[in-house]
Amino acid sequence: MASSSQKFISRNRAPRVQIEYDVELYGAEKTVQLPFVMGVMSDLSGKSEEPLPSVADRKFLEIDVDNFDDRMKSMKPRTAFSVPNTLTGEGNLSVDMTFESMDDFSPAAIAQKVAPLKKLLDARTQLANLTTYMDGKTGAENLMTDIIKDPALLKALAAAPAEDEE
Repeated sequence: MASSSQKFISRNRAPRVQIEYDVELYGAEKTVQLPFVMGVMSDLSGKSEEPLPSVADRKFLEIDVDNFDDRMKSMKPRTAFSVPNTLTGEGNLSVDMTFESMDDFSPAAIAQKVAPLKKLLDARTQLANLTTYMDGKTGAENLMTDIIKDPALLKALAAAPAEDEE
């Protein structure tokens, strides 16, 4: 079984920061190693909708793998910008997203938060479900192929009113 890269690094490379000092305690010299603790001061909320407290009023927060998503949710990092609309080729597309966890950075989660991309993703999901459902049903596959090849039939189906499920 292969060992992890973290264990390899810890075995073969010393930590980059080692703070040690020699102390004389009751006539015996002893080397004491201090832990390395780092504090980061940064505005990680992006374009926050709520005003941030002044730097003097902010507190250091301990962030680790167990509370990362909770800390992110409480900070409410947000971004707002516009990009050229390559879907229709007309104007710009406004994007306004708030992130609550690392999962929100996945392409599917981002597409769910932008309305035109959500429509495309939903259509893609429905087509994938349809192909899964039709797998092995040659009659249905042939019917779909005929519909796709005939533009007049395709337009007629698109213009037909949708049946409401009750």
